[in-house]
Amino acid sequence: MFNMLFAAGSEKENFVDVVIPSWGWPMLLVVIAGALMIDLLVFHRKAHVIGIREAALESAIWIGLGLAFTGVIAWMFADQGKGASSAIEYLSGYLIEKSLSVDNVFVWAMIFAHFKVPREYQHRTLFWGIFGALVLRFVFIIVGVAVITRFQFLLLVFGVFLIYTGIKIFKGGDHDGDPSEMRTMKIFRRFVPSVDHYDGQKMFTRVNG
Repeated sequence: MFNMLFAAGSEKENFVDVVIPSWGWPMLLVVIAGALMIDLLVFHRKAHVIGIREAALESAIWIGLGLAFTGVIAWMFADQGKGASSAIEYLSGYLIEKSLSVDNVFVWAMIFAHFKVPREYQHRTLFWGIFGALVLRFVFIIVGVAVITRFQFLLLVFGVFLIYTGIKIFKGGDHDGDPSEMRTMKIFRRFVPSVDHYDGQKMFTRVNG
Protein backbone atom coordinates (compact mmCIF):
# COMPACT_ATOMS: atom_id res chain seq x y z
CA MET A 1 0.00 0.00 0.00
CA PHE A 2 2.72 2.46 0.99
CA ASN A 3 4.75 1.65 -2.12
CA MET A 4 1.69 2.32 -4.29
CA LEU A 5 1.14 5.70 -2.61
CA PHE A 6 4.82 6.53 -2.99
CA ALA A 7 4.74 5.72 -6.69
CA ALA A 8 1.45 7.51 -7.34
CA GLY A 9 2.52 10.67 -5.53
CA SER A 10 5.71 11.25 -7.51
CA GLU A 11 6.89 11.58 -11.11
CA LYS A 12 9.81 9.30 -11.89
CA GLU A 13 11.61 11.89 -13.99
CA ASN A 14 11.75 14.26 -11.00
CA PHE A 15 12.61 11.82 -8.21
CA VAL A 16 15.02 8.99 -7.56
CA ASP A 17 13.32 5.75 -8.62
CA VAL A 18 14.00 3.09 -5.97
CA VAL A 19 12.45 -0.14 -4.76
CA ILE A 20 11.56 0.14 -1.07
CA PRO A 21 12.08 -3.14 0.84
CA SER A 22 8.94 -4.79 2.24
CA TRP A 23 10.22 -4.23 5.76
CA GLY A 24 10.99 -0.55 5.16
CA TRP A 25 7.62 1.02 5.99
CA PRO A 26 6.81 -1.23 9.00
CA MET A 27 10.26 -0.54 10.43
CA LEU A 28 9.79 3.21 9.97
CA LEU A 29 6.44 3.10 11.78
CA VAL A 30 8.01 1.13 14.65
CA VAL A 31 10.86 3.64 14.97
CA ILE A 32 8.47 6.61 14.96
CA ALA A 33 6.19 4.96 17.55
CA GLY A 34 9.20 4.14 19.72
CA ALA A 35 10.51 7.70 19.54
CA LEU A 36 7.10 9.10 20.51
CA MET A 37 6.81 6.72 23.46
CA ILE A 38 10.31 7.58 24.69
CA ASP A 39 9.50 11.27 24.50
CA LEU A 40 6.19 10.84 26.33
CA LEU A 41 7.04 8.18 28.92
CA VAL A 42 10.72 8.89 29.61
CA PHE A 43 11.68 12.50 28.92
CA HIS A 44 8.33 14.03 29.88
CA ARG A 45 6.63 11.53 32.12
CA LYS A 46 5.95 14.28 34.68
CA ALA A 47 4.64 17.71 33.77
CA HIS A 48 7.20 20.48 34.21
CA VAL A 49 8.20 23.79 32.70
CA ILE A 50 10.78 23.20 29.98
CA GLY A 51 13.71 25.60 30.15
CA ILE A 52 15.80 26.88 27.26
CA ARG A 53 18.67 24.48 27.99
CA GLU A 54 16.43 21.41 28.08
CA ALA A 55 14.58 22.49 24.94
CA ALA A 56 17.85 23.12 23.08
CA LEU A 57 19.27 19.73 24.13
CA GLU A 58 16.17 17.79 23.10
CA SER A 59 15.95 19.70 19.82
CA ALA A 60 19.58 18.84 19.08
CA ILE A 61 18.89 15.15 19.79
CA TRP A 62 15.83 14.89 17.56
CA ILE A 63 17.37 16.93 14.74
CA GLY A 64 20.52 14.83 15.02
CA LEU A 65 18.49 11.63 14.66
CA GLY A 66 16.72 13.06 11.63
CA LEU A 67 20.03 13.92 10.00
CA ALA A 68 21.51 10.54 10.95
CA PHE A 69 18.67 8.85 9.08
CA THR A 70 20.38 10.09 5.92
CA GLY A 71 22.94 7.33 6.48
CA VAL A 72 20.17 4.73 6.81
CA ILE A 73 18.70 5.85 3.49
CA ALA A 74 22.11 5.62 1.81
CA TRP A 75 22.61 2.11 3.20
CA MET A 76 19.12 0.87 2.24
CA PHE A 77 19.49 1.77 -1.43
CA ALA A 78 23.23 1.24 -1.86
CA ASP A 79 22.66 -2.19 -3.43
CA GLN A 80 20.49 -0.51 -6.09
CA GLY A 81 23.30 1.88 -6.94
CA LYS A 82 21.26 4.85 -5.71
CA GLY A 83 22.41 5.22 -2.12
CA ALA A 84 24.00 8.66 -2.53
CA SER A 85 21.23 10.14 -4.70
CA SER A 86 18.52 8.81 -2.36
CA ALA A 87 20.33 10.21 0.67
CA ILE A 88 20.66 13.63 -0.97
CA GLU A 89 16.97 13.62 -1.88
CA TYR A 90 15.99 12.70 1.68
CA LEU A 91 18.28 15.32 3.19
CA SER A 92 16.89 17.99 0.86
CA GLY A 93 13.32 17.09 1.81
CA TYR A 94 14.20 17.01 5.51
CA LEU A 95 15.80 20.45 5.45
CA ILE A 96 12.89 21.91 3.49
CA GLU A 97 10.35 20.44 5.92
CA LYS A 98 12.38 21.71 8.88
CA SER A 99 12.47 25.23 7.47
CA LEU A 100 8.74 25.16 6.69
CA SER A 101 7.95 23.94 10.21
CA VAL A 102 8.75 27.40 11.57
CA ASP A 103 5.17 28.41 10.80
CA ASN A 104 3.99 25.48 12.96
CA VAL A 105 5.86 26.96 15.94
CA PHE A 106 4.10 30.22 15.26
CA VAL A 107 0.66 28.58 15.10
CA TRP A 108 1.21 26.60 18.30
CA ALA A 109 2.31 29.75 20.14
CA MET A 110 -0.92 31.37 19.03
CA ILE A 111 -2.98 28.38 20.21
CA PHE A 112 -1.28 28.25 23.61
CA ALA A 113 -1.85 31.97 24.09
CA HIS A 114 -5.44 31.70 22.88
CA PHE A 115 -6.39 28.93 25.32
CA LYS A 116 -4.01 30.02 28.08
CA VAL A 117 -2.38 26.60 28.39
CA PRO A 118 -0.09 26.51 31.47
CA ARG A 119 3.57 26.15 30.50
CA GLU A 120 3.98 22.87 32.37
CA TYR A 121 1.21 21.28 30.28
CA GLN A 122 2.25 22.65 26.92
CA HIS A 123 4.50 19.71 26.04
CA ARG A 124 1.75 17.13 26.53
CA THR A 125 -0.61 19.27 24.49
CA LEU A 126 2.02 19.64 21.78
CA PHE A 127 2.75 15.90 21.82
CA TRP A 128 -0.83 14.89 21.08
CA GLY A 129 -1.12 17.73 18.61
CA ILE A 130 1.89 16.42 16.68
CA PHE A 131 0.55 12.87 16.87
CA GLY A 132 -2.73 14.07 15.41
CA ALA A 133 -0.78 15.98 12.77
CA LEU A 134 0.99 12.77 11.73
CA VAL A 135 -2.35 11.05 11.24
CA LEU A 136 -3.78 14.02 9.36
CA ARG A 137 -0.62 14.25 7.24
CA PHE A 138 -1.23 10.69 6.10
CA VAL A 139 -4.79 11.59 5.17
CA PHE A 140 -3.69 14.76 3.37
CA ILE A 141 -1.12 12.82 1.35
CA ILE A 142 -3.89 10.60 0.05
CA VAL A 143 -6.61 13.22 -0.43
CA GLY A 144 -5.32 16.73 0.18
CA VAL A 145 -2.49 16.82 -2.35
CA ALA A 146 -4.88 16.11 -5.21
CA VAL A 147 -7.19 18.94 -4.09
CA ILE A 148 -4.40 21.51 -3.68
CA THR A 149 -2.85 20.52 -7.01
CA ARG A 150 -6.17 21.15 -8.74
CA PHE A 151 -7.09 24.28 -6.77
CA GLN A 152 -3.75 26.02 -6.18
CA PHE A 153 -5.45 29.23 -5.03
CA LEU A 154 -6.04 27.49 -1.68
CA LEU A 155 -2.35 27.99 -0.88
CA LEU A 156 -2.89 31.74 -1.19
CA VAL A 157 -5.92 31.53 1.11
CA PHE A 158 -3.91 29.67 3.75
CA GLY A 159 -1.07 32.18 3.42
CA VAL A 160 -3.41 35.13 3.95
CA PHE A 161 -4.86 33.40 7.01
CA LEU A 162 -1.39 32.95 8.55
CA ILE A 163 -0.54 36.59 7.91
CA TYR A 164 -3.81 37.66 9.54
CA THR A 165 -3.27 35.51 12.62
CA GLY A 166 0.34 36.72 12.83
CA ILE A 167 -0.68 40.36 12.87
CA LYS A 168 -3.34 39.59 15.47
CA ILE A 169 -0.98 37.80 17.85
CA PHE A 170 1.76 40.45 17.54
CA LYS A 171 -0.79 43.13 18.39
CA GLY A 172 -1.57 41.22 21.56
CA GLY A 173 -5.09 40.22 20.59
CA ASP A 174 -7.65 39.54 23.28
CA HIS A 175 -5.54 37.17 25.34
CA ASP A 176 -6.65 38.72 28.61
CA GLY A 177 -10.29 37.83 28.01
CA ASP A 178 -12.15 34.82 29.34
CA PRO A 179 -11.45 31.82 27.05
CA SER A 180 -14.84 30.37 27.96
CA GLU A 181 -16.48 33.27 26.12
CA MET A 182 -14.59 32.73 22.89
CA ARG A 183 -16.66 31.64 19.91
CA THR A 184 -14.49 28.60 19.25
CA MET A 185 -15.02 27.36 22.80
CA LYS A 186 -18.77 27.87 22.57
CA ILE A 187 -18.94 25.84 19.38
CA PHE A 188 -16.72 23.15 20.89
CA ARG A 189 -18.81 22.85 24.04
CA ARG A 190 -21.97 22.57 22.03
CA PHE A 191 -20.78 19.17 20.82
CA VAL A 192 -18.23 18.04 23.44
CA PRO A 193 -18.88 18.08 27.23
CA SER A 194 -16.05 19.97 28.93
CA VAL A 195 -15.05 21.77 32.12
CA ASP A 196 -13.74 25.27 32.80
CA HIS A 197 -10.46 24.20 34.44
CA TYR A 198 -7.41 22.03 33.80
CA ASP A 199 -7.29 18.72 35.68
CA GLY A 200 -3.53 18.38 35.63
CA GLN A 201 -2.41 17.19 32.21
CA LYS A 202 -5.35 14.82 31.75
CA MET A 203 -7.07 14.84 28.40
CA PHE A 204 -10.27 13.41 29.90
CA THR A 205 -11.71 13.95 33.37
CA ARG A 206 -14.83 12.83 35.21
CA VAL A 207 -16.98 15.18 37.29
CA ASN A 208 -19.60 13.87 39.74
CA GLY A 209 -19.33 10.42 38.20
